[in-house]
Amino acid sequence: MARSGVQFEDVQRAIETLIQRGDVPSVQRIREVLGTGSFTTISDHLREWRARREENRDVPLPQAIPERLHDALAGLWQQAQEEAGEALAFYRQQSDEQVEQAQEETRQAQRRVEDTQQRLSALSERLDSTAARLEEKATNLARLESEAAHLRGQLEERDQRLAMRDRQINTLSEERDRLEREHHESLEQLDQTHKRRLAQEESRHESAENRLMQLLDSARHEKQELEKQARRRHEQLEERIEKLTTQMEQQRRTLQEEERKMRDLSQHARHNEQQLQESRGREDHLSGLLAERDQELARLRTELRVLQERLSKAPMPPFVY
Repeated sequence: MARSGVQFEDVQRAIETLIQRGDVPSVQRIREVLGTGSFTTISDHLREWRARREENRDVPLPQAIPERLHDALAGLWQQAQEEAGEALAFYRQQSDEQVEQAQEETRQAQRRVEDTQQRLSALSERLDSTAARLEEKATNLARLESEAAHLRGQLEERDQRLAMRDRQINTLSEERDRLEREHHESLEQLDQTHKRRLAQEESRHESAENRLMQLLDSARHEKQELEKQARRRHEQLEERIEKLTTQMEQQRRTLQEEERKMRDLSQHARHNEQQLQESRGREDHLSGLLAERDQELARLRTELRVLQERLSKAPMPPFVY
C-alpha cells in the first residue's frame, strides 16, 4: 500500500514533467523531480499510472462531440495514441537495456568477487605452504644447532685428551732422561770402584806377587762380572729406553691422529656454522615473505569486505515494463 507522504497526483505531475523533457519515467528520476518520497511509494504510483494509461489507450472519443469535430479529433486522438505507443515502446526498450546493463554489472561484480575469493584461496594455500617450509627450516636449524653444540663438546673433550697426552709424553720424556742419567752414573761408579780396587791391589803387589796376580785375576774377573752386570744393566736400560721410545712414538702417532681428527671436527664445525648462518638467513628471508603475504592477504580481505558491503548496499534497479 502506498504511503500518504507522496500522492498519485504528485507522481503524475512529475511523470508529465519528465515526458516533456524527453526522459523515461523511472522511480529514481521521479524522486529527483519531487525531491522527496520513498522508492516503494513512488513505485506503487508509477505502476498505477501505467495501468491507467493502458486502460485509457483504447477509450473512444465522447459521442457528445459535434459531428464536424468528431473526425478531426478522432484523427488527432489516433495519432496521439500511436505516438504514445511508440514512446512507450521506446521507454520499454530503454528500460530493458538499463535492466540488462544492471544485470551485466551485477554479473561482473560477482565474477570479481569469485576472482577475489580464488586469489584469497590461492594466497591461503601459499601461506600454508610457506608456513610449513618455515617450520621445516626451524626444525633443521634446531637440529644444526644441536649438532654444533655436540661437536663443540667433542672438540673440548679432544682438547682435554690432547692435553693429557702431552702431560704423559712429558712424563715419559722425563723418565727416559732420568734412566739415562742413572745409567751413566752407574757406569761412572763402576769405573771408579774398579779403579779404586785396582789401585788398592797394586799397592799391595809389592808384598806378594802371587797375591797380586790372584788379586789381579780376581779384580779382572770381578771387572768382567761388573762389566757383564753393567752391560746387562745397560741392555736393560736400552731395552727400557727402546720401549719408552716406542711408546712415545705410538703416543706421537696417536697425537697426530687426534690432531687430524680435531682438524676434521673443526672443519665440520665450521661447515655446520656456515650452514647454520645460511639457514638463519633463509629463515629471515622466509619471515619477510610471510609478512608480505600476510599484508597482501589482509589487503585482499579488506577489498573483499568493502566490495561485499557495496554489493549489499547497492539498490537493485527497478524493472520497467
